[in-house]
Amino acid sequence: MNEDKATVFVVDDDASMRRSLESLLASVGLSVRLFSSAPEFMRAVPTDAPGCIVLDVRLPGMSGLAFQQELAKAGVALPIIFVTGHGDIPMSVRAMKAGAVEFLTKPIDDQVLLDAVHAAIERDRARRRDEAGLVMLQARYEGLTQREREVMGHVTAGRVNKRIADELGLSVVTVKVHRGQVMRKMQAKSVAELVRMADRLGISH
Repeated sequence: MNEDKATVFVVDDDASMRRSLESLLASVGLSVRLFSSAPEFMRAVPTDAPGCIVLDVRLPGMSGLAFQQELAKAGVALPIIFVTGHGDIPMSVRAMKAGAVEFLTKPIDDQVLLDAVHAAIERDRARRRDEAGLVMLQARYEGLTQREREVMGHVTAGRVNKRIADELGLSVVTVKVHRGQVMRKMQAKSVAELVRMADRLGISH
């Protein structure tokens, strides 16, 4: 994954608007890809690079809001900036509730659009870092033995070694050994950090 090179995907059926946006975005060093419709975008979109979508609300065949829902169903998590010449408040509220970064009305101020694009790209990079961190965390958890997972569950539930030993039928010394292995393998510096890791992994305690 190239952290530095972000791509802005412009989806608008107005050719002059596409060219105008391409010129603006390219002028600040952004990579730009242009699409005239939602299906055209769906056939071509890569998901391995950070970026965002600048999306016209009114598209042929499928509205931008319907397209936003289709992207979510398809697992395409690129942040969306809506642009429209016909926007209204209910429409903008619906778009923002569904996760849009911004809802801009044409004619669009260049700097406002650029600020929104940079914010959207940063949001996408943060999401990707978060997802990569979770994958790493899951790999660490999978490296635990079944007994270590049991001990981790008890530790993150706030139980002391004596109670864990009683519940698992182990000696306190053995529990301490397993607990140490859990902390080392999970790379947790404290029980509080281990609890946060368990929360991210969705482990009940």
